[in-house]
Amino acid sequence: MTFSSKGYLERKTGAHGVGRFQYLQTLVTEFQDTHKEEYRLQVLANFANFAYDPINYEHFRKLNVLDVFLDVIAEDTDEKAIEFAIGGVCNCCLDKLNKEYLVENDGVELAVKCLSSENEETVLSAITTLMYLMTPQTKKAITGESVVDLMQRFSKSSNIRLSNLATVFLEDYCDKRLTGETSAAKKRKLSEHTS
Repeated sequence: MTFSSKGYLERKTGAHGVGRFQYLQTLVTEFQDTHKEEYRLQVLANFANFAYDPINYEHFRKLNVLDVFLDVIAEDTDEKAIEFAIGGVCNCCLDKLNKEYLVENDGVELAVKCLSSENEETVLSAITTLMYLMTPQTKKAITGESVVDLMQRFSKSSNIRLSNLATVFLEDYCDKRLTGETSAAKKRKLSEHTS
């Protein structure tokens, strides 16, 4: 049984969806109106958690929650806010419509930006997001040399989660010639500096 089938979702939420849309709308309003950072973070964390559930995707699109995530990644300086926002993107980007929207609205570029974060959870979500957003149209941006260089560095990390995820990214999504050429180029540069 698929967890996103219409029948499953109707059984799960009932005929009226237990007021989910109204509840999410209240959270969006709270996020926009509050001046307290702790409330904004709490709402972002809630959105990221709600992004796990496919029944929320249509509501997210109607309420522009995807834009909330993207705006936070683009403009916010709070590392925790960015962690929740990229986590939310990661949780909902397997949906076809969400994926298209994210790709069309700089989701790939913003996920790449998150790779330079000091926050481990942000980086893990960013790598996973890039894997989910991979299409023939996005492949060049997602597997560019700077991203591959980062993934090669992450693959040597002592952090097992990061190392394993970066290794999967390199093996499953990158052209073997590019990863090899990048390593060879690094070796050439190193030998030039030492000679």
